[in-house]
Amino acid sequence: MKWFGRKAARDGQRPALARAGWGSFGDWPRSYEAQLRDGYCHNPVAQRAVRLVAEGVGGAPITGSDPGMVALVAARSGGQRLLETLAAQLLLHGNGYVQLLTDGAGQVQALYPLRPERVSVEPDAHGWPVAYRYRVGEHLTRLAADDGGRPQIVHLRAFHPADDHYGLGCLDAAAGAIAIHNAATRWNKALLDNAARPSGALVYDPGDGSALAPDQFARLKEEMEAGFAGAANAGRPMLLEGGLKWQAMSLSPADMDFVGLKAAAAREIALAFGVPPMLLGLPGDAAYANYREANRALWRLAILPIAEHLLGGIAQGLAPWFPDARLAVDLDRVSALAEDRERLWRQVSGADFLTDDEKRKLVGLP
Repeated sequence: MKWFGRKAARDGQRPALARAGWGSFGDWPRSYEAQLRDGYCHNPVAQRAVRLVAEGVGGAPITGSDPGMVALVAARSGGQRLLETLAAQLLLHGNGYVQLLTDGAGQVQALYPLRPERVSVEPDAHGWPVAYRYRVGEHLTRLAADDGGRPQIVHLRAFHPADDHYGLGCLDAAAGAIAIHNAATRWNKALLDNAARPSGALVYDPGDGSALAPDQFARLKEEMEAGFAGAANAGRPMLLEGGLKWQAMSLSPADMDFVGLKAAAAREIALAFGVPPMLLGLPGDAAYANYREANRALWRLAILPIAEHLLGGIAQGLAPWFPDARLAVDLDRVSALAEDRERLWRQVSGADFLTDDEKRKLVGLP
């Protein structure tokens, strides 16, 4: 399998999110669209993890060097918050594309996020991006990467160690755990539909001590595999012929640990998206203090790094219109970090060897 890199981009083709060569996972979905359906649309753990991070980024208070630039970032695009949409795309796809919409005078009027699976990079002979192609059905729009010193597209991407033009999302790392979690859900649903009966043994006991003929054994085995094996037939009742007896058995160790297997898969999904499992309602220490620490860790380790990455890229793209452009999260207004801020203020206030100006600088005041 080819890695999608300069050659793929030069040909104007991008494989289905170029699943980085992980093609040996059986029936696990490999294309981005299939992983998006299984992972985000049909898996509650993955969807909640992405929404926790994306909504945190979208709702974070923003400060900047220019009020007009802050207003552009805070404005909704197509009914959606810009930063929330970009954060979700960065987590799922690994890439985010922002189109800079200008008026007749060339001034930026709006920022619009593009669907990342519809965008492909057009590089030059040296591999540097010169344009971006946005395809919707049969319609293709070419957007210059640099139009006279003013970009039309801001490309935000996560780190990919084996690609020059596209980022790597979290769906690849979570695909296995998502497949296990979804399979466990289907299995439990089928088991409940079929009265949740445990497995057992099929005993041939005609009374005269005879055994099944080879063709009878083969036919019985085929019927068992076709009608009673697999998750769709879990616990399905059997109709037996003369001389056959069903011996019910207790649950196997694998069945008894099924709940634990599903919980482990859910924790791996949360790990892939950088969300503490406790915040998703998964088994663990659910004390109030631990929940508070987990919420703080979510902000420090997931929300703030993504927000900084997005805001830094957008500010760099808007620099031709806003000199000394700067965007950042206003940490003083983040309620989840209030205790950290209070601790810093207390430490700075007790430092008698610092001047008032030095103290103001340490707490971020002018």
